[in-house]
Amino acid sequence: MDWDVALFHAINGLAGRWPWLDQFMRFFAAPDNFIVLSVVALGFWVWAKGWRAVIGAICLAAMVEAADFTATRIKYLVARPRPCQVLEQVHRVAGCGRAYSFPSNHAVNTAAAATFFQVLHPRTGWIAWPIVTLIGFGRVYLGFHYVTDVLAGWLLGGALGWVAGWFLVRRLSRWSSTEGSEGGTK
Repeated sequence: MDWDVALFHAINGLAGRWPWLDQFMRFFAAPDNFIVLSVVALGFWVWAKGWRAVIGAICLAAMVEAADFTATRIKYLVARPRPCQVLEQVHRVAGCGRAYSFPSNHAVNTAAAATFFQVLHPRTGWIAWPIVTLIGFGRVYLGFHYVTDVLAGWLLGGALGWVAGWFLVRRLSRWSSTEGSEGGTK
C-alpha cells in the first residue's frame, strides 16, 4: 500500500501552502456547515415535489444514518489508524480525529446521499458529485484519511444509496399507480 501513502502525502502536502485553501477545506469539511444548505434544499424539494419529498427526506435521513452506522462498524472491525496518527510529516490543518480511518464516514454519507438523489432525480448529479469529490479530497487534504479510505467510502455509500433510492422509486411508482387507478374510478 505504498502508493496509498504516497498519494496521501501528495495531497496532504498541499496543506499549508495556501492559507485560504486550508480555511476553505476546514470550513467545507465541517458537518454543521451543511445544515443551512440542507434546510434550503429540503424546502425546495418539498415545494417542487410535495409529499413525495417528505417521504424521500425521511428515507434519506434513515439511509444516511444506516450508512453511517455501517461504516462505523466496519471502521472498528478493520481498526486502521488514521494517517495523522501514524505517519510523520502530516500537515494537520484541523486536528486528527478520534476513531479509526477505514472507511471514511464523510465519504460514505455523502456518496450515499448523492447516489440516492441521483436515482430519484437523475439531473442532481452535476451538483452532488462535485461536492462529494471535494469532501473526499478534503478528508485526505486535512490529514484524516488515506485515499483508499475515501474510495471505499464512496463504493459503500454509493451501493447503499443506490439500493435505498431504487426501493423508494419502486414504492413511489406503486403508490402513484394506485392513486391513478383510484382516481379513475370516481
